[in-house]
Amino acid sequence: MKKEAEEVYRDRTVYLISRIREKANRLILRELASHQLTGIVPTHGDILVALFLQPHLPMKRLAEIIDRDKSTVTALVDKLVRLGYVEKKPDPSDNRINLVCLTSKGRALMPAFLDISSKLQARVYKNLTRKEKATLIDLLAKINEDW
Repeated sequence: MKKEAEEVYRDRTVYLISRIREKANRLILRELASHQLTGIVPTHGDILVALFLQPHLPMKRLAEIIDRDKSTVTALVDKLVRLGYVEKKPDPSDNRINLVCLTSKGRALMPAFLDISSKLQARVYKNLTRKEKATLIDLLAKINEDW
């Protein structure tokens, strides 16, 4: 039994991923503060980055892109609406669908987000070769897809 417990303890993959996520979130929060971006949390970043790439997205599609349930995305988007970074508009082709759109204030976040992303990636890949980086991305994507 002890040997099995030692084996489980040695395989700390999920533990390490969790620690990395916490450290990444702390870095993001520090960088958001250094850019005087209050009210935004790391989970808002997924939404904003998706909208930087495609400025008008239906709520359902946005939820798919960031891999969160629609009710979670709705709460996150509603906060971004209150902060003035996004707005919801009816889809001109189907009034039953709400589009989430960046406001000019939201579009103005892009340089800060690019800076924060650069710093985050530099930290993550600091001691990795290009090949190791590619392998890491491939392996994490494989784990994520199989979940």
